Amino acid sequence: MTVIDAPPAPDDRIARRNVFVLVAAQAILGAQMPMIFTIAGLAGQSLASNPCWATLPISATVLGSMLSATPLSALMQRFGRRTGFVAGSVGGMIGAAIGALALYIGNFPLFVLGALFTGMYMSAQGFYRFAAADTASDAFRPKAISWVMAGGLLSAVIGPQLVKITAQAFVFPFLGTYLAVIALNAVGMFLFAALRIPTPKAPSANAPRGRTRMELLRTPVIAVSVICATVSYALMNLVMTSSPLAVVGCGFETSDAANVVTAHVLAMYAPSFITGHIIARIGADKVVAIGLAILAGAGAVAMTGVELEKFFLALILLGVGWNFGFIGATTMLASSYEPYERGRMQGLNDLIVFGGVTMASLSSGGLMNCSGGSVQSGWEAVNMAMVPFLVLAGGALIWLMSRPRTI
Repeated sequence: MTVIDAPPAPDDRIARRNVFVLVAAQAILGAQMPMIFTIAGLAGQSLASNPCWATLPISATVLGSMLSATPLSALMQRFGRRTGFVAGSVGGMIGAAIGALALYIGNFPLFVLGALFTGMYMSAQGFYRFAAADTASDAFRPKAISWVMAGGLLSAVIGPQLVKITAQAFVFPFLGTYLAVIALNAVGMFLFAALRIPTPKAPSANAPRGRTRMELLRTPVIAVSVICATVSYALMNLVMTSSPLAVVGCGFETSDAANVVTAHVLAMYAPSFITGHIIARIGADKVVAIGLAILAGAGAVAMTGVELEKFFLALILLGVGWNFGFIGATTMLASSYEPYERGRMQGLNDLIVFGGVTMASLSSGGLMNCSGGSVQSGWEAVNMAMVPFLVLAGGALIWLMSRPRTI
């Protein structure tokens, strides 16, 4: 009897090296995002003439991320991941420098402009998860994505702690925080020199062109993946953006708001150590379903009161729900297109996702500050706004899961 040798298992040594670099980038460079989201609304509230615009700087950051997604994706497709990631860090430096100047001179429009540039870094960070998958085997891919997301655990500790140290370090509140963000970007961008991800080859004349953007979006698994990723991220942003305003508005301290954000960001990334294993065991679609259910639970807890422990519990559930929903949807998406469609699909995905997040953050300040006579009624309005979008994502996922297993 002839014995046929099994093919060798894929070698993921380069993929593991890249994951290590991207985890470090999540930890160091990623610390700026919890810093920005902790204090941008509070700083905006102090600078804006109308409190309804308090979260406009956060909305501008997300808008900048949305506008940067397609250009950054095209840049990475042509020149490689390293170039795109460094460009994102430069954008983060510029945004923080403008934000610091705006705080110094007390100019709200300039502060919003700086937040728009910060969105370049936020967009680049969103591609870390795709970069982790670039050199990974099919078996290692969900774990690679999860481990890179887990790097946010350190950023969840570093960022809010830096806020506590820097927020009142100068006469002008929050100025020190933006100076610290400049330093993080300046130091962290050198990590990308260690990345080993091949630059995509330019397509030959007879190379397959792949599906158009509309054809990609008409593919059921892609459409549902994008919907679930958008809803998971947008709802997380909607509630998280308002949470520092709600915590401080209910009589607690800025340090309490920072602690709530710390707990939230830890909950966003801590499950990442096991999310990939769970996906491999039960499937990405079921993990997304669990994530949507947990997001609904976060809203339910938030509606029960404004005690500090309820802020903690609601934001922890919000983070876990985002983790399962977003990583699950990313894994579904990463397996649904061809390599030569990568740049097109990833840029389109993040354009849609961060478009939804932009609308959520724009809505957050208005719902929080202008939809009732009290902080508590505003906080309730923010959490009630989750319901129709959870229904949309849940319905889309049920529809996909009921279809035959085809891409």
